[in-house]
Order: sequence, then C-alpha cells, then structure tokens
Amino acid sequence: MQRVFKEKPPRLDLVFQRFDAPLYLITFNTYQRQRILMSIEVHAAFIDYCQEAAESSIGVGRYVIMPDHIHLFVRFGLGCGVSLGNWIKGLKRNLDAALAREGQKPARIAGQKLSSFWQPGSFDHLLRSDESYAAKWDYVRQNPVRAGLVANADDWPYAGEIVRIDRV
Repeated sequence: MQRVFKEKPPRLDLVFQRFDAPLYLITFNTYQRQRILMSIEVHAAFIDYCQEAAESSIGVGRYVIMPDHIHLFVRFGLGCGVSLGNWIKGLKRNLDAALAREGQKPARIAGQKLSSFWQPGSFDHLLRSDESYAAKWDYVRQNPVRAGLVANADDWPYAGEIVRIDRV
C-alpha cells in the first residue's frame, strides 16, 4: 500500500525549529559577478537592514561583504512570520537603493526587459551543529584573504557581526 501525504512533508528547517531556531548560511551574488559592493554606503545599508530585522525576530550574526557577493549567517526566531526568501528579497531591495545612490546602474538581464544588480535567487545552507558554524565562519571569514584583497582577515572593512547568534 502506498502512503499518500495530504500536505507536503515538513522541511528540515521546520523539524529543527521544534528544538532550536534554524541557523542559515546565506550567499548571494551580484549579476554577472559585478564588483560593486565594496563601499561604505552599501555596508551601512546592509547593517541598517540587518539591525531592523531584530524587530521581526530575525538575528543576523557574522557576515562578509565581498566585491561581488555577500555571505551572512542568519537565525529566524521561533514564530517569525517572515520567510527566508522574502527577507532576502527585502535585503536586496535595500541594497539596490544604496547602489543607486552611489550612481550604480543595474545590469540588463540577457533576453529580458528587466535589469538587476543581483543574480536570481540565493544559496542557503541550514547549519546543524556548533562545529559546522565555527568551520563555516572560518571559511567565510578568510574569503578576502583568499581573494588577495587583504593579508589578514581582520583587516577587511566589510565584515562584522550584527548580533551574537552562536549556539554555545
């Protein structure tokens, strides 16, 4: 006999949410990997948006803004009414405004009438252990060094921590 699900099966984040709010590593890129994100204006807009997220039970922990992509760790509190996808769309819109204030122009998307600063979508990884968070952060933190932008990760000005979300 085949079992029939009346609704779709629960996602992993919902399963983990029963025990602890999910922690994600998010990465998203600029369209065609344009190197437009290294600026005080973009960094300030990122921080402002992430600080306001706390009002919706969203904690943004550590982050690194690279010239063409952003890595951030984010935890959605239990009962948070905002979806991960909608929150990221809002963050991108906020950064769009900062980029426009700097005089940047969004790139024309091939074969469409639309233009954007961003590649469609984002990558999200649900972290499942404290060790995973530490290892992922160490890897992300070293991105500016691997890219040859600084000799020491602590010297990169577009990185930091909004709220402490460590699991320890």
